[in-house]
Amino acid sequence: MADLIRTEADGSLTFGDYSLPEKKKQDDFKADGNSYKVKTYNEITRLECDGVLEYESVPGTNVTSFKRLGDKLAFVVEGKDDAQITVGVEAETSYNVKVAGESIGVMKSNLGGKLSFGVELQDFGKVQVEVLKA
Repeated sequence: MADLIRTEADGSLTFGDYSLPEKKKQDDFKADGNSYKVKTYNEITRLECDGVLEYESVPGTNVTSFKRLGDKLAFVVEGKDDAQITVGVEAETSYNVKVAGESIGVMKSNLGGKLSFGVELQDFGKVQVEVLKA
């Protein structure tokens, strides 16, 4: 991946690079009136929007088609190992999380508005994720 973050034709974001051996970051990326910051390498990928966590994965991942539409957050995540993903959502709210089209359950975000879940990537490489307000 040449850019650490970019906007796609449909308005979604593509960011991250899990192949990097050391941490790289890009600050002050403007999209849709917001300022994004991305940090990424093989151990972690983190995206912030206006200083607030949007996405974080351990280990690092590549993310494409990252888009919020109303009560839905959707993206495709790619990595060589299974990942623990945390997304920023509304505080203390229930969400239905779907991975590769299958519901992995309804989960409640914490007081800080963070929702964490695991994604199996080792055998699949790339999967679609949807987080929908329940």
